[in-house]
Amino acid sequence: MGTQRRTRGATYAEAGVDIDAGERFARSIGALLRRTHGPRVIANEGGFAGLFRLDYNQKLFARNYRDPVLVACTDGVGTKVELARQIGRFDTIGIDLVAMSVNDLVVQGAEPLLFLDYIAVGKVDQDRLHAIVGGVSRGCEIAGCALIGGETAEMPDVYGPDGLDLAGFALGVVELKRAIDPVRVAPGDVVLGLASSGVHSNGYSLVRRIVGSARLDLAGVCKELDPERTLGEVLLEPTRIYADPIVRTLRAYRVKKVVSGMAHITGGGLAGNLARALHPGVDAVLDRSAWEIPPVFEFLRRTGKVAPEEMDRVFNMGIGFCVVVRPTFADAVARRLTRAGESVFTIGEIVEGGGGVRFL
Repeated sequence: MGTQRRTRGATYAEAGVDIDAGERFARSIGALLRRTHGPRVIANEGGFAGLFRLDYNQKLFARNYRDPVLVACTDGVGTKVELARQIGRFDTIGIDLVAMSVNDLVVQGAEPLLFLDYIAVGKVDQDRLHAIVGGVSRGCEIAGCALIGGETAEMPDVYGPDGLDLAGFALGVVELKRAIDPVRVAPGDVVLGLASSGVHSNGYSLVRRIVGSARLDLAGVCKELDPERTLGEVLLEPTRIYADPIVRTLRAYRVKKVVSGMAHITGGGLAGNLARALHPGVDAVLDRSAWEIPPVFEFLRRTGKVAPEEMDRVFNMGIGFCVVVRPTFADAVARRLTRAGESVFTIGEIVEGGGGVRFL
């Protein structure tokens, strides 16, 4: 009687996916999520989805809505993840991820409520993933929203061992009558510009090309930009989160609609994004001398021999968010935002026109 040979079937681990490592990581980040939770989050340990109250009636935390409109958006951080990978630092791109979505939410006048993240990797690296989710958690704390879930996908056939990508999903709410509508922008309105923290999260394919072509040392200190930090650290400076100051400012004017428009300055630059806050009957006229362009942009322009028009089209050039305000309230809103920690500049005004943005 011949002997039978027992063969072992293929396994997921042999295909490159470590289920156990993924589960260990998911269990290990509970504290990062919980530190963003407030009274609206409903505990759902082991659940397949997060639970969040829109209205709640606790005496000290009443925040109910009469005609609520949900506002949702999604975004990533582009090839800034590749820069983070090159440098080997992952604790800031999670903040970027939150910023890119919640800054869009507040443009509509919405209060950010919750956030979800999606991380795709070639191989689960516990330390790297902890750093990323730690940044996401920190970003949610800054924005005042709850991180209630996410997904980590290990896909070795799509990404190399060091490869990764990020996506974020934010949900907010606004009372319908308080939602920002471009039709309210009127001639005479004042345009306030809020300073950016640097390059933010747009244009990094160009940034990386400039760095590579000029053979710049990301690990070296660039005294022209910052004598205390490396060039890589300067370029990884996280996107500023404007959500909390904007939400608090809007709440301060519950009756009068003093803010007529807003814009988050991302890809497309100042002109391209501010135009989205206008209607066809008006133009925004901006004064370039009203704010100082951060040194990082001049450094990139000069090093890469980038045309000024291309810089304007790709980068925020020092203004990360715009608030269009009724003229009689412009100074008061600027003071309020300044007290909230923003650097605020009066950068222009609204005139009759055709829906465009032009510079003096």
